[in-house]
Amino acid sequence: MEPQASSPAAEKPPAVKEAVKELHILWTPDGMSCDGDTISVTAATLPSIEDVVLGAIPGLPKVHLHNRVLDAQQGGDQIMQYWHQAAEGTLGAPFILVVEGSIPNEEIKSQGYWTAMGVDKRTGQPIRLNDWIDRLAPKAWAVVAAGTCATYGGVHAMQGNPTGSMGLADYLGWDFRSQAGLPIVNVPGCPVQPDNFMETLLYLLYQAAGLAPMIPLDELLRPTWLFGKTVHEGCDRAGYYEQGDFAREYGSPKCIVKIGCWGPVINCNVTKRGWMDGIGGCPNVGGICIACTMPGFPDKFMPFMDEPPGAKMSSAVVLTYGATIRRLREITNRTASREPRWRQRTTVLNTGYHPTTYHEPAPATVEKTMIEAPITGAAS
Repeated sequence: MEPQASSPAAEKPPAVKEAVKELHILWTPDGMSCDGDTISVTAATLPSIEDVVLGAIPGLPKVHLHNRVLDAQQGGDQIMQYWHQAAEGTLGAPFILVVEGSIPNEEIKSQGYWTAMGVDKRTGQPIRLNDWIDRLAPKAWAVVAAGTCATYGGVHAMQGNPTGSMGLADYLGWDFRSQAGLPIVNVPGCPVQPDNFMETLLYLLYQAAGLAPMIPLDELLRPTWLFGKTVHEGCDRAGYYEQGDFAREYGSPKCIVKIGCWGPVINCNVTKRGWMDGIGGCPNVGGICIACTMPGFPDKFMPFMDEPPGAKMSSAVVLTYGATIRRLREITNRTASREPRWRQRTTVLNTGYHPTTYHEPAPATVEKTMIEAPITGAAS
């Protein structure tokens, strides 16, 4: 998969003409997925999904969330009514379409379907996910792909799969624009990092309310502030890499590139952000980065436990000077670990300070003078 040469994210969509006061979120986890992104988002705290839905954040439109996993009040026909109303244009308010899971190719077979949601009242047949996307995406205020399966195809789109699965931008086209003129917004991750998704959704809601400019996206339609740096740049183990100090087995606190980590070349902020409430994150807790936020995942990064091919060359170069740097730093560390020579109990002031308001007594009379003579403000 390659994005188009002319990045759709570089084009500026029209500004929001009128602030949105009320908005629906139609969120389907019915792509080729495990519902992992929906489950992951329940751990978000910045903001939490509860804060958004309950109106605890000032300035946001009133939000109605429709996700069959998260909605404890409705299910079956009750929750499907919103999808039918959105398709018919009778929902009564703008909506954001959130798609979770990769999109199968329904054109490669003569019968059956790969994935569906709800039933067509006229025919009694299941409504395929692809049909829902075709009906709703052009009418949506914004379209968001949650997780790597929805953004770039993920596990279900790997070589040898029978479904022909793909990401949402591959299905709708990389030049797709929503009703508000927005490109598809991709938030990858397997599963998506909870705060990354909710922060992106929060940005879109503020944009809908007229309180934020156009969401900044890179050429792969990812929020730039979340995916502009690599795992390695935020990793606590990066200093070990620089010194050519590599782990040879799991459980070591050193750099884990040689036992399978792809962090130096992967766009993801999990080492900075952590996983839940700032805690965790793959390399932070000893797990290798398997590149789950990248378009080439998983095919280009397997087998996961092997040293990445590029790491063999780069780590060899690092080893050449890393050991020398480490030794020099050890020398400096030993020097920095010694206190200056004047920090000791003597009868002579040897710090380099030259008194101007008092005369230093002769060594023989220091003790007596210090006891009997009053200490001036300047001397103290």
